Amino acid sequence: MNEFSIQMTTPRPIAFVYILTNQHHTVLYVGMTTDLPTRLWEHKRKINPKSFTARYNVEKPIYFEGFQSVEEALERERYIKGKTRKWKEELIKLRNVDWIDLTNEIFAMRK
Repeated sequence: MNEFSIQMTTPRPIAFVYILTNQHHTVLYVGMTTDLPTRLWEHKRKINPKSFTARYNVEKPIYFEGFQSVEEALERERYIKGKTRKWKEELIKLRNVDWIDLTNEIFAMRK
């Protein structure tokens, strides 16, 4: 069981803040959504081909947090976006030292 499994206890989060990267970990993208599995699927399918994540092939989830309100998630998203890359890297390492791809954990949330 990893940190992300422990985080997903009842009650189920209403909103999520997540961080994606590309294959070589050169780009970080911070986002917020109320449906993390669907939003990740959209990033992976490049639903909006002109979007930042599509242009830079940013589709590897390496971090996420769940929240009990959209307002909390939006506040956290803005806070993280305002931080430096170094700060974001340290945040990611707190839960995902090796920056493993969390796609399977996120898609399993559908079940």
